[in-house]
Amino acid sequence: MAKSSKGVFFCKECGYESNGWLGQCPSCRSWNTFVEAPPATDGKTGVKGGAATVGASGLLPAGAGEAVLLEKAPKTERERVSTGIEELDRVLGGGLVKGSIVLVSGDPGIGKSTLMLMLSGKISGKKKVLYVSGEESCEQIKMRADRLGVGGEGLYVFAETNIARVYEQVGAVAPDVMIVDSIQTMCDDNVQGTAGSVSQVREITASLMKLSKSRGITTLVVGHVTKDGSIAGPKILEHMVDTVLYFEGERQLVYRIMRCVKNRFGSTNEIGVFEMTGKGLNEVPNPSATFLEGRPVNAPGSAVACVLEGTRPMLVEVQALISGANPGNPRRMCTGVDYNRLSMILAVLEKRLGLNIVNCDAYVNVVGGIKIDEPAADLAIVGAIVSSVGNVPVPAECAFFGEIGLTGEVRAVTHADKRLSEIIRLGFKRCYMPLANKAAVADIEKAELRKEFPAEIRYIGNLKELRY
Repeated sequence: MAKSSKGVFFCKECGYESNGWLGQCPSCRSWNTFVEAPPATDGKTGVKGGAATVGASGLLPAGAGEAVLLEKAPKTERERVSTGIEELDRVLGGGLVKGSIVLVSGDPGIGKSTLMLMLSGKISGKKKVLYVSGEESCEQIKMRADRLGVGGEGLYVFAETNIARVYEQVGAVAPDVMIVDSIQTMCDDNVQGTAGSVSQVREITASLMKLSKSRGITTLVVGHVTKDGSIAGPKILEHMVDTVLYFEGERQLVYRIMRCVKNRFGSTNEIGVFEMTGKGLNEVPNPSATFLEGRPVNAPGSAVACVLEGTRPMLVEVQALISGANPGNPRRMCTGVDYNRLSMILAVLEKRLGLNIVNCDAYVNVVGGIKIDEPAADLAIVGAIVSSVGNVPVPAECAFFGEIGLTGEVRAVTHADKRLSEIIRLGFKRCYMPLANKAAVADIEKAELRKEFPAEIRYIGNLKELRY
């Protein structure tokens, strides 16, 4: 009787391999993350050893060439291809890099497939594109393409879940760009497990990576996410690819944000803003004006914050509602801001300003579905809360940015000059900002933008100095 092959175990969080199951991973120290995978074979995928056959940099196959001195290493410029979508090019750092592999993830129904199909239509005019779908038939893709107005002579569609047949079409079509929607639907007959399992996703991604590097094909892979918002499948999936993009937003809202969390060929400090419409995704080149559209005038509990997403300053509306509650059982709810941050701000206001809100319900919301994860919005949150408590509106021409400390001080934030320029550009007449940033914005006083849209700058060193 033939002896059955023995599988190996690997950690789905970091990719650490072991000959037997382990309760805790020796590498990342995670518990109960080891799963069994079959031993790597030279099958149809042509990948032996899975991800281990690809260099850590993702640029060359392991074992190619010899070690060289860094000073003598060849230096080449990576060719980039514009996607035809400026917001996406901004996130990617200038466009798609030839031979790279990009992972695009997001919640179901957020618009990942719509964006990929629109991208295919934009690129197909100058490059050959192969759109592989494991979730829709060619007829469904055609119907959606007609609705979106997508088409092109160089756009090929292929509905298939078997990765071996996909590679056959790659050889026949010889595309410059390939889109796989989605990686969880693809399967390899040489790998144990069903489509979407850890072993399938791991091995297929490794083979796609090797194909992209060897043939210079730019590959975009769509990935599903779990309940907690992380990419489904082994964590090593994110380590293997060159770029990881998250498509964020609420399905009930029209705005979507493309955020880059990893990029080997560019910065991870950029975001792209899109608006979902009946005819697809529209770019939002001026998100500040868009997010402030329809803002109530002279309404208590509303303030404008200037936040920084990457290198792009954006103005968003922060709303707060403070109301009475049953003593000893107040509610704290927030949307778009960190709950712990809100609790800290409320404690500072209670202690330093003497506001009696310990037994009040507190609700804070960032309009437009935007999530703020930087402390520069603290001052605007304070302005909205104080306005709601006193039932005194914040003047419509005011904008805020600044971080709040536990002693009530207003601390400096980064890129104050960019924030102030955006506030002045949109015509706001008054800006509240940290006193510690005064030197950083001195040059703006002399700028032409400052002369065209004069604004009063009020420097705040402590919350007690905040006056409307």
